[in-house]
Amino acid sequence: MTQPLSPTRRGITRRQLLGGAAAGAALLNPLSWVVPSRTDAGSGQAAVGSLKPARPEPADAFDAGVATAWFDEVLALIRETPGYSPPVASRAIAYTGIALYEAVVAGMPDHASMAGLVNSLAPLPGAGRSGAYHWPIAANAALAEMARQLFPAAPAARRAAVDALEASHLSTAPRGIRERSVEHGRAVGHAVFEWSRSDGGHEGDLHNFPADYEPPAGPGLWVPTAPGYLPALQPLWGRNRTFLPGPPVGDPEPPIPYSTDPASACFAEAHEVYSTVNTLTAEQLAIARFWADDPGTTSTPPGHSVSILSGMLRERVSSLAEAAEAYARLGIAVADSFIACWRVKYEHNLLRPITYIRDVIDPAWGEPLPVITPPFPEYTSGHSVQTAAAAAVLGAQFGEVAFVDHTHDARGLPPRSLASFGDAAAEAAISRLYGGIHFRAAIDRGLVQGRLIGERVVDLPLRR
Repeated sequence: MTQPLSPTRRGITRRQLLGGAAAGAALLNPLSWVVPSRTDAGSGQAAVGSLKPARPEPADAFDAGVATAWFDEVLALIRETPGYSPPVASRAIAYTGIALYEAVVAGMPDHASMAGLVNSLAPLPGAGRSGAYHWPIAANAALAEMARQLFPAAPAARRAAVDALEASHLSTAPRGIRERSVEHGRAVGHAVFEWSRSDGGHEGDLHNFPADYEPPAGPGLWVPTAPGYLPALQPLWGRNRTFLPGPPVGDPEPPIPYSTDPASACFAEAHEVYSTVNTLTAEQLAIARFWADDPGTTSTPPGHSVSILSGMLRERVSSLAEAAEAYARLGIAVADSFIACWRVKYEHNLLRPITYIRDVIDPAWGEPLPVITPPFPEYTSGHSVQTAAAAAVLGAQFGEVAFVDHTHDARGLPPRSLASFGDAAAEAAISRLYGGIHFRAAIDRGLVQGRLIGERVVDLPLRR
C-alpha cells in the first residue's frame, strides 16, 4: 500500500494529482475564486492571477489525504487513550466517519445527507448545497472537532498532534471561504457529537467495567478468566442505539447446549480448540497474533478494519468524496456489529474455552494461550462479526480484490497478503480458534451475523 500523501500534495485537486487530459485544468486553483496563470503546487497559492471567477471544485475533485491523515490520528488516539476497548473504539470510528461525510456531502451532488436515514439523526447545520466552501478545509475542521470531543482524556502528546494536524490542513484559500468552511465543519462536528451523547455509549471509556453488574451464575455460564480475571466488559453495550434503523439484524440461533458428556457437541467443540492450540503450526500462530489487535497496544479490531480501508484509499488515490462515504459506511458497520454482538453475548453468557477445558478436559491447559482471553462472554465472536461486516462494505466499495494488509508493520509483524476482503474476514475469524479463545459455532455464526449487518449498511441509500 502507498504511503500517506506528503504535505506538499495536501489540498490540491485530484485532477492535478492524476494528470492526463485534465492536466490543463490544473491551472484552476481550487483554493480560490480566481484562475491563476500558474500555481505553486506546494503552497496552493497563485503566483500570478486574474480576477476571473471560477466555479469551486466539488468534493470528488480533491484527493483523500485530509481524511486518511485524520483517521490515522484517530487510530493513534484509540491506541493511546485509556479506556478505548473495542466497543468504545468502534463507536468513535462511526461518529467520526459520519461527521466527515456530513461535512462534505453538500459538495457531493449525487449524494444525500444521512439525516433521516440513520437512527435519530436530525438535519445538520449547513446541509444546503452552497458553493462557498472548500471541502478539505470543512472536513479538516469537522474531524478536528470530533477528535477533541470523542477523546477528551487523550494524552498531552496526542492532543498536541491533533492541534498540529488541524493546522497542517488549513490551506491558503481566500479568507472568507476558509472561515466559512471552518465554521461549517466545526458546526457539523459539534452537531454529530451532540447526537452521539444520547446513544447509551457516551463516555463509555470511563465505564468499561460497571461495578454494579453481577453476571449470572451456573453451569456453562461465563466467569472471569486467566490471566487477569477481569470483570465483564461493557455488559450493557448491546442496549445502545444502533445506527441502522429497524429491528436487530442477523441475530444467530442460540449456542450449542452446554454439556460435559464426551459424546456431546459441546465437548467436541471444546476438544477442537484444545487439540488445535496444542498442535499449532507456525502459520496458525502468526495468524492468531496478526489479528489479535489487543487494546492498549493496537487500535483494536475495528481500528484494524479502518487501517485496511485507509490503505486502499491511498493505493487507489481516491477522492475526498469516496473516502467520506467509505469511512462513514465502514464506521456504521463496525459500530453496529459491536452493539449486535454484545447484545447476543450477554443474552447467552456462554463460558470461554479456557474455562470449559480446564474444568472438563485438562486442568493445566492454557499456560499461556497464544492470545489473551478477553473479559466478556464467548458467543458470538466479535472478530467474526465486525470483520465480516467490514468486508461487506469494503467489497461493495472496491470489489473483491486482492490486497496486502500492512496494519502491523510498525509493530514488526510481517504484512499479510489476502485474496479478498471476504478472505480477510475468514482469516480474522479463524484466528480466534487458533488463539484458543473461541468455539467454532461462535466463529461461523458470527461471520453470518456480521455479513448481514454489512449488507444492510451497503443498502443505505446515500447515493441519489
